[in-house]
Amino acid sequence: MIPHFSHLLSPGHIGTLEIRNRIAMPAMGTDLSGERGVAGERIRAYYEARARGGVGLITTEAVPIAFPSGFSRPHAMALQNDEQRAAMRLLTEAVHRHGAKLALQLNHHGPMAKRDLLAGRPLLVPSEPIPRKGDAGAHFIPSEEEQLQPQRAATPPASYRVLTIGDIAELTALYGQAARAAREAGADAIELHAAHGFLLSSFLSPRTNRREDPYGGSTEGRARFLIEVLTEVRRAVGADFPVWCKIDSEEYLVAGGITLADAKVIARLAEAAGAAAIVASTTADPANALALTESNIPDQPQRMFPNAAAIRSGLQIPVIASGRIEPDEADRAIARGEVDFVGFGRKLLADAELAAKLAAGRASDVRPCVYCYACISQLTFDEPVKCAVNADTGHELTRAVQPTSKKLRVAVVGGGPAGMEAARRLCLAGHTVTLFEAGDCLGGTLRFAALAYVPNARLLQWLRRQVAGLPVDVRLGTRPTPDDLRVIGAELIVVATGAIRPPLPIPGAERPHVLSGDDLRSMLTDGGGGKARALPLAARLAIAAGRRFGLMRSSATIAAASRVWMPLARNIVIIGSELVGLELAEFLALRGRTVTVLDDQPKPGGGLYVVRRPRVLHELADLGVTLINNAREIAIGVADVSFYDARQMHRIPAGTVIVAKGARGDATAADLYRRAGFPVRQIGDGTGVGYIEGAMADAAELAAGL
Repeated sequence: MIPHFSHLLSPGHIGTLEIRNRIAMPAMGTDLSGERGVAGERIRAYYEARARGGVGLITTEAVPIAFPSGFSRPHAMALQNDEQRAAMRLLTEAVHRHGAKLALQLNHHGPMAKRDLLAGRPLLVPSEPIPRKGDAGAHFIPSEEEQLQPQRAATPPASYRVLTIGDIAELTALYGQAARAAREAGADAIELHAAHGFLLSSFLSPRTNRREDPYGGSTEGRARFLIEVLTEVRRAVGADFPVWCKIDSEEYLVAGGITLADAKVIARLAEAAGAAAIVASTTADPANALALTESNIPDQPQRMFPNAAAIRSGLQIPVIASGRIEPDEADRAIARGEVDFVGFGRKLLADAELAAKLAAGRASDVRPCVYCYACISQLTFDEPVKCAVNADTGHELTRAVQPTSKKLRVAVVGGGPAGMEAARRLCLAGHTVTLFEAGDCLGGTLRFAALAYVPNARLLQWLRRQVAGLPVDVRLGTRPTPDDLRVIGAELIVVATGAIRPPLPIPGAERPHVLSGDDLRSMLTDGGGGKARALPLAARLAIAAGRRFGLMRSSATIAAASRVWMPLARNIVIIGSELVGLELAEFLALRGRTVTVLDDQPKPGGGLYVVRRPRVLHELADLGVTLINNAREIAIGVADVSFYDARQMHRIPAGTVIVAKGARGDATAADLYRRAGFPVRQIGDGTGVGYIEGAMADAAELAAGL
């Protein structure tokens, strides 16, 4: 046992269920299951990887009680027939092989049952819905609008069915039948999903439940459906089988929604009815673009913990909480008695072995989540789950590192994220790897992404540590020639040299106060190269001193120093409103600059995942950053940037202009090595800008394919 995580790693109980540690994997939609409600090999491998990785408790994604009705995702695991139950039995056995416990989450998606909507079936609701107004669809960029168009075209107008008391009784019976099937399939427990706006949750919320019969009115009346379901499920599975409820501790951004006071009452009612635990979550208005980042998948660390602790204080049963929490914070919360188990959702997508690494004293080896929302954004487009930093997630059967039977001498050229991840995977597979990097430290463009967005710095540090801990021959300050590669006997060349950023045809782009991404990197790594030569002497001396003492190798040091001084003017215009430009805008605004982001695109935020984009735009607005879209005839003057909108020309003061667009793939190095007769594989941004996700996925596919 590692004292630092002694509480998090200690065994725990939920009812009769003994769990090896307090680390839980909460229910998360994946769309990895097979057709016809059958849990196939792919989803089985996904859950088994987390069980093998040491997690104590796994809760599956929602299992619909009325399949093929009452669910949202394109694919679901169900329990209605022998084929489905046999597949679920294989899944439970796979999890149990590695000592983890498995709870099946039972649910009916009710007013959010997208499959019912697509099939023309009415959505089940407690009361006629109140129309919602919001901006949830306002931030899609044109490529996403195009991707969603077929889905929208196939979606008929919604119709609703207000449940009768007889309907409620029938649904309650279906919960009991599903619970009995879950136990017979080998599950260890059942979670009743009564959160996030689904059927049971819609009865709990005073905003959506305006009934005047026994299932509405007071908190106790609105909770009646849930309590009857809980009672029926307890009857179906027996007193020795743990059943618990997932509830919302609050509805953010919802006028007249569930409050913490409501949640406390609901939790106590559930405890009295035999619930073995409470999962304390939150929800928000789905019409609001910030809903997910404000609620059950929060952007703010520990967002849900205060409410969970408040609910726990009035109960005798355990409480499970989650929501962007670090392991040390989780350990302290358990030690204080505020919660009993902690759900790591996105973290277990980023690293399936999180629990085992903590238990082995290898916390620094845990691959960090960068909170980019790649995983949850997939649900918008009905695509399977993925993780930007862990390319194995959802691809456990095809991408996981396996020992090679054909060991090669591999030269990886380029020490950015694609190159480091390729070197790591190839070395773990048993290949002999030499990693060449032209600069004086590893990181590539990730070093600058780490400046603008702090979670990226953790990924950079992790990749560097992984490479340093392996027998990878790292050669810095080297651009290998074909002769260099022949000397080491390279049998395969992996080119990961990144994208190029050619000058854009913008009048005035050659002016000395106009910087490209390459110019910024030059200032931080070369000291006097590129546009840095045009800086005042004091600025050049400061940069040179930073390089001389190795300060420019640390993103954290650069980030801290830049709060005091930067070789950039007070008024900055960034040309380019995609991910790089927006993250840079936030970085500069936080350092007191007046920032305007200018682009000819109709919407900002390309390269940002659809769930994260509204959060970033919201934060930029709070920082006073001005975003201008559909700008035409952009030109850079001596002290300003001019452009035309639909009506007239405008001028923006600019002491520094940064061009943050125009990156494209570059095959120059790859072609050089091919002409020299080497087998070459090119990965990363050199094949087309794919950011972190593209780099990690390319590296995984490369290693798996050898």
